[in-house]
Amino acid sequence: MGDSRIVQLGDSAYQAVVSFLGIDLLVGIVGLLLTLLLVGVNPLFLVWLERKVSAHIQLRIGPKEVGPFGLLQTVADTVKLISKELITPRPASRVLFVLSPILVFAPTLAAFVVLPFGQHLQVRDLNVGVILIFSFASLNVLAILVGGWASNNKYALLGAIRSVAQNVAYEIPLLLSAMSVAIMVGSLRMQAIVDAQQTVWFVFYQPVAAIIYLIGATAETNRAPFDIPEAESELVAGFHTEYSGMRFALFFLAEYTNMFIVASVATTFFFGGWRGPFWDGPWWFILKVYVLIFGVMWVRWTFPRLRFDQLMNFAWKVLIPLAMANLLVTGLVMKLIRN
Repeated sequence: MGDSRIVQLGDSAYQAVVSFLGIDLLVGIVGLLLTLLLVGVNPLFLVWLERKVSAHIQLRIGPKEVGPFGLLQTVADTVKLISKELITPRPASRVLFVLSPILVFAPTLAAFVVLPFGQHLQVRDLNVGVILIFSFASLNVLAILVGGWASNNKYALLGAIRSVAQNVAYEIPLLLSAMSVAIMVGSLRMQAIVDAQQTVWFVFYQPVAAIIYLIGATAETNRAPFDIPEAESELVAGFHTEYSGMRFALFFLAEYTNMFIVASVATTFFFGGWRGPFWDGPWWFILKVYVLIFGVMWVRWTFPRLRFDQLMNFAWKVLIPLAMANLLVTGLVMKLIRN
């Protein structure tokens, strides 16, 4: 069979699938499959990377026994977690206890709908893309509260309450920093924000907003030095103290997926998205995301955990006033420029 015949059969099959499903449904299905693949594989790599980064910072070697360079260590750990018994404490609220890990993980999938990996590599370029990402991100804290309350454990409940207080405090500067960029672009579409950075990244126009966003995003993902909700030395493991096996793995999966999402949003808002100095494409997007995640890991294994009062004071007395001032100045400057 000649090459032209194979190409013709491929085109015919594609046209048949499009006519049967419709282009919108087809894009949605392909996007969902790619998202599930990324969400499944990405945490495995990030866990291995974090163990290597922490080992080098602490002058250790890190995983090296399972697979080349220890690459399969995370896969072995995943198999161990899946094979563990799922334990539900007797006094726990059973339905909410089981539902919480699902509620934590499910909203992370929705954010991938609007992330612009490339010029044509985006499931949907919604005109409320920015709002959609932050809306689903805020659901995460509700799921953590449900899990901590349903566990009927004082450490879990304290961790959940801390998580709510922390997320409320740091969500505000996070949104204000994002709004500064949205005002400059005049749109909430993610591709429009990337297109506006063809010549200069917004990190140079909005350095204060970029710093505020990165600090707030680290706190939103409960990473050290903002890991107050888990705080092993104080609360055992915080809101997921009572979880085991695959339920605990879902919390773990959601944490690393959230890290990827906040780094993706930072890449889109401040570092030019998929645009690079040459050969624009998704490879630039992925490279920038992993560089930012590497920075978050570096901070985690370098700085000690803040006290809870220090954490709250820093958000309400420093970050929020600074973010509001930055937003006000941005609005005034844009008003003067457009007039």
